[in-house]
Amino acid sequence: MYNEYDDPKFFGQYAQMPRSRQGLSAAGEWSQLKGLFPDMRGRSVLDLGCGYGWHCRYALEQGAARVLGLDISENMLDEAGKRGGEGIEYRLCGIEDYEYPQEEWDLAVSNLALHYIGDLDTVYEKVYRTLRPKGVFLFNIEHPVFTAGVGQDWIYSPKGEPLYWPVDGYFTPGERVTNFLGCKVKKQHHTLTQILNCLIGRGFRITAVEEAKPPEEMLSEPGMRDELRRPMMLLVRAEK
Repeated sequence: MYNEYDDPKFFGQYAQMPRSRQGLSAAGEWSQLKGLFPDMRGRSVLDLGCGYGWHCRYALEQGAARVLGLDISENMLDEAGKRGGEGIEYRLCGIEDYEYPQEEWDLAVSNLALHYIGDLDTVYEKVYRTLRPKGVFLFNIEHPVFTAGVGQDWIYSPKGEPLYWPVDGYFTPGERVTNFLGCKVKKQHHTLTQILNCLIGRGFRITAVEEAKPPEEMLSEPGMRDELRRPMMLLVRAEK
């Protein structure tokens, strides 16, 4: 399956992002997402769209007994392997293609990957099946206010200053072709109703919903003040 992350130009740009170079500490959502993780000591953890493997290694550091990271990008998995983490299994596999064995995992985590999936409801069904009783599904998805507009960019003044963030076609879910890191990228827009109600419909109990806001210490970085003017990410924790 083609994916942008195996395109040399795109991946070269992605590799320069702070979260790619510095890890979880440079991710604006990490201060909130970290607090939503359950106790992982002795538990099994499945990472859907593991990327560089940051969350896989975090799970291992927190005492997880078994960690499996899935990703469709060979580039991502190569980078994950370079960063170590003895005991972590990485597998080239799409989120939709994994077998999801019944009651196999205590935690399924997905960070900034589900907005590439068109059929969230089916993925939710499979995740619910693969979680053990009282298992946790924790994910970070691009906020629907962010994904709704086709351009996914500010409306600028003649001087190039960001004026407002347009929200258009919100109630029309589906594919959006956007410009990300200088490349055209295909994403999927889902409404808030879809993201949350489909979880409930599959039997999950939602225990936390947070809109990511970068911590104060990141506000001095270029462009971060503008990041606070519109929600970019939605963090959700659900339990079986």
